[in-house]
Amino acid sequence: MKDSDPGTLIVAAAPLGQPADASPRLAGALAAAPLIAAEDTRRVLRLARVLGVRLTGRMVSYHNAVDQDKVAELLAALAAGTDVLLIADAGMPGVSDPGYRLIGAAAEAGIAVTVLPGPSAVTAALAVAGLPTDRFCFEGFPPRGAGARERRFAELAAEPRTMVFFESRRRVAATLGELAAAFGPDRQAVACRELTKTHEEVARGTLAELAAWAERGVLGEITLVVAGAPARARQRPGQPGWAASVAAAVAEVAARQAAGTPRKQAIAAVAAESGLPKREVYNAVVTGGQRG
Repeated sequence: MKDSDPGTLIVAAAPLGQPADASPRLAGALAAAPLIAAEDTRRVLRLARVLGVRLTGRMVSYHNAVDQDKVAELLAALAAGTDVLLIADAGMPGVSDPGYRLIGAAAEAGIAVTVLPGPSAVTAALAVAGLPTDRFCFEGFPPRGAGARERRFAELAAEPRTMVFFESRRRVAATLGELAAAFGPDRQAVACRELTKTHEEVARGTLAELAAWAERGVLGEITLVVAGAPARARQRPGQPGWAASVAAAVAEVAARQAAGTPRKQAIAAVAAESGLPKREVYNAVVTGGQRG
């Protein structure tokens, strides 16, 4: 008796908000799938109901809390010849969600992986932001810890590409404030809230302006698009520009402090932007910038 061929892992994008954004291919795949791995089973059931799709297969939960336990189970099903449809609660599975672990494990096991393309909060936000998109990078959710977040933003202060972040409504005001401190309050950015949904909002302005906007309280899913560093901020020691010497870096730290940025954050941001060692900038600030 011949063993059955392995199944296929189908990576399916789900609408961000409007069910009408679902493709006919997604509707057909939901109806035909023998096994659905869903980040949120309730959302999939609602989506199927609105689309008029009758689910005939089995559905299992696959999210951050259970993904390690479920990967082996889903791989076994695929190896036995069962197709598995992987679907997130919104957008593309594998983008800032645990789906990438199952996708990677399936690929490593020699199982075919295919994609049903569709909505993604990353590309949707980039499309409406109006910031340069010839080069961009996706940074996902910033670290939750204050120290780790400060270090990450300091590292990104001189990033030339447009950056895309996801953030919780509970932390977005603090994150925008910290981005303003690390990147400078005048860096242009766009905050996209509840994309494609009834209460969609696209707020544009500087990081300082958006931080004030968020302080009033925002609800829903948030995607932030932040402009890359201008050429001046990317210059390195030895090149013409404000960061050509430690003394110039000290002056920039002082200017940012005068504008309200805490010294520690100003030092981290200026060090990242200038390419100077953070300890060297710190020592120079403490001693009055007599070096360099």
